[in-house]
Amino acid sequence: MLLLSGITGMSHQDFNIKELVTGILSSGKVALARGITLIESKNTQHRKLADDLLNRLIKRAGNSFRIGITGVPGAGKSTMIESLGLFLVEQRQRKLAVLAVDPSSSISGGSILGDKTRMNRLSNNPNVFIRPTPAGLSLGGVAERTRESIILCEAAGFDTLMIETVGVGQSETAVGSMVDLFVLLMLPGAGDELQGIKRGIMEMADLIIINKSEAGVLDKANEARRNYESALHLFPSKVTGWMPKVLLASALYAENMETISHEMDQFHTHVNQNGYFQSNRVAQDVFWFNDSLGKQLEDFLMANPKLSELKIQLERDVRQGSKNPFTAARELVDGLTKGLIG
Repeated sequence: MLLLSGITGMSHQDFNIKELVTGILSSGKVALARGITLIESKNTQHRKLADDLLNRLIKRAGNSFRIGITGVPGAGKSTMIESLGLFLVEQRQRKLAVLAVDPSSSISGGSILGDKTRMNRLSNNPNVFIRPTPAGLSLGGVAERTRESIILCEAAGFDTLMIETVGVGQSETAVGSMVDLFVLLMLPGAGDELQGIKRGIMEMADLIIINKSEAGVLDKANEARRNYESALHLFPSKVTGWMPKVLLASALYAENMETISHEMDQFHTHVNQNGYFQSNRVAQDVFWFNDSLGKQLEDFLMANPKLSELKIQLERDVRQGSKNPFTAARELVDGLTKGLIG
């Protein structure tokens, strides 16, 4: 079954905030899904309701371990999430929420949202909630909604969250600013991959997992591990005080899931003991305040006809070379402060 994005046709009467709060706090998956649908809406009335919902739930959030997962194309992100997720739920008695970002069409904006069909066993587990989210045309916008979705999932009692990104690219910076542990999936045979992968992604990684390390490719997998370990030693020490680990695994055959889980627990213990876990959470909240402020200010500018017209005019001047971009930006701010509104 294809899951299509969007909530067209829903009015603000379709959302009862009191009922949503009660349902989410009682771990109701239907209420949680509806709550996320509400916060993903671009409707102005829905945004006000979403703010109300978040304000009522924020004090019940924060009690989870947030894991970001990315990887090169074909690395097996969904398979890894299913295998590792099943291990955490069945062997470690965790409650798991997966927020998976699916690519959107740059033409239609539509998204297939197929993660629930790719993670069939995991999605059928009663202690698991999977929410595929369309990437849309703005990676930052998805990150903002994903950050809000985290709050709802935590309020619903999920103690472990996995955020799967589209792939190695711009979205990783945003995802890295909302998770506690960042996992990078790679493939055996690291020669060309090590040359092509961005250093920033490597520096963000707390765990590098070489997936699909199965019989027949173990020599390549071990060579890849040595290459990544050598590369990691060239980077500055992480502020966490944690030395990233490189592990071999096969998500398809659920091999080494216990080792991965153990290293994740070791990381969690390490950053809790040295105080980084809490200080990082605070820094992330401040980051998302500033990020949200910038987006809302831009929305405010574009919603005002005079300012919107001035912005279009200044963009035209920049394109034609009659005005430099920095002066143009200052003129737009001046327009706001001089009372062009109304």
